[in-house]
Amino acid sequence: MIPTPDDSEGTDSERRILSHMPLVGHIVRETMSRVPSHVSRDDLVSAGLTALVQASQAFDASRGVPFDRYASTRIRGAVLDGLRSIDWASRSVRRRARDLDESRNRLATVLGRMPTLAEVAQAAGLTEQEAKANEDDISRAQVLSLQASTNTSLDELLPARAPSPEALIEQQEQLTYLTEAIAELPDRLRTVVEDYFFAERPMADIAADLGVTDSRISQMRAEALRLLRDALNHALEPSLVTEVGKQGGCANRRREAYFAAVAARHAQGLRRGPGSVETRVDAAG
Repeated sequence: MIPTPDDSEGTDSERRILSHMPLVGHIVRETMSRVPSHVSRDDLVSAGLTALVQASQAFDASRGVPFDRYASTRIRGAVLDGLRSIDWASRSVRRRARDLDESRNRLATVLGRMPTLAEVAQAAGLTEQEAKANEDDISRAQVLSLQASTNTSLDELLPARAPSPEALIEQQEQLTYLTEAIAELPDRLRTVVEDYFFAERPMADIAADLGVTDSRISQMRAEALRLLRDALNHALEPSLVTEVGKQGGCANRRREAYFAAVAARHAQGLRRGPGSVETRVDAAG
């Protein structure tokens, strides 16, 4: 059953549905040209209309996506889901395919090689054209080419997981600050970070090298991670920096000196140009 739009959506939703019903027909016609003839057109139309109504109810114009594009994606997805849920090959096609497979296997045993399609067809009591048509039907039943069945690629039908260009730039900036922050850590903390996270050395080995206990290495790792987190926040999100110790105390002065060193390293890297950040992280990686 096709759902009807909620009364609260009023005539706007109804007008969107009525004006875009031809879009459903277009997508279904486009899809039917790629599938076996016994696939039910009515089933695909029903799935497409249901998706159109749902798209109209869920549509949010404030997102800046045109409704026809949004609805097309929903309709195509619903039609493809409908195709996946059915067995494209009829029982007669499946039965004939089994007969052809049995004939092929028998001939292969007798001939000592794979038989030709003409030989298989003759053994099964079919013409070569009938055998070829059956193979084509089975192939279409087994493999639905999502790229070929629509003008929209699979990447466009599915929710995008790749980061946007803006997110990539932001991520690169975060990585740059992170490598600079690691390079400015106190020596022993930097050793723990590089050995544990980049060289993947056991904590016991790091503890032996530094002459401390495993639990102390765990504490140093946690301390380093807090410093790195606060260094990134200090540069990119100052409101997220956590307070440590008394205002103006030794702990805060050391942290402020560390933040200043990271900022100075970053500024120096900007002066040298892109790709010039030199840290021990590169060597460890």
